[in-house]
Amino acid sequence: MDVNSQQPGPIALVGSGEYLPVMTAIESALIAGRAPRYVQIATAAVPDGPATLDRWHRLGVEQAKRIGVTPVTVPVATREEANDPAIVELIDGAGLIYLSGGNPTFLAETLRDTALWSAIESQWRRGAALAGCSAGAMAMAAWVPTIRHPREGGTPGLGLLSHLRVIPHFDAFLRRMPDVATRFLVGHDETVTVVGVDEDTAIVGGPEEWVVQGQGSAWILHGKDRHQYRVGETLHTPLTGERAANA
Repeated sequence: MDVNSQQPGPIALVGSGEYLPVMTAIESALIAGRAPRYVQIATAAVPDGPATLDRWHRLGVEQAKRIGVTPVTVPVATREEANDPAIVELIDGAGLIYLSGGNPTFLAETLRDTALWSAIESQWRRGAALAGCSAGAMAMAAWVPTIRHPREGGTPGLGLLSHLRVIPHFDAFLRRMPDVATRFLVGHDETVTVVGVDEDTAIVGGPEEWVVQGQGSAWILHGKDRHQYRVGETLHTPLTGERAANA
């Protein structure tokens, strides 16, 4: 696909596993037919310190080499950097842009309403694939809840997928906190679809129709009800907020 096709590229919302061999097939498919520039933004890992950030940068480069494309590491730790023309320029010509995991609140507050986020959205609308794992997936929504203390609120997200709320690591959360679905739905807006994505799993497509890929399942949550979608199945998240017919 030509990145200048004026058609938005696919979006991948990933539960966990970015840049790791387990996700190589999914990431290869996202960039296939697009410019071989794999743009990696590990901003969400900044609060965890330089060693963690360096690890994500290294993993991203290794994954790009496995796929056979050019890694482009975008170092962004502040809103000032997210408005730096030299950094924003790194987004040009991307085939795949990937927001990796860490702290979703920090990621959203660092990128929201910046020149860098505008450039990311522009490249996606022109055909580049866009992926977000864990924090990266959560931040694309209109609102980012606090995972450990959801009743304490959250922060505005990047707003690209304003009709969604994403819960990554969903299977792990269910094991540790069985009431996670209810907790995340406190004050829930009925126009928003809550989607859980298991670890080492992605939903790909968007913004309304997604296919489950990887090793686990995706879930649509409504109140205390959960509807499971397995690998290869399609789930719908209508922009109107209406529930998929089979949910």
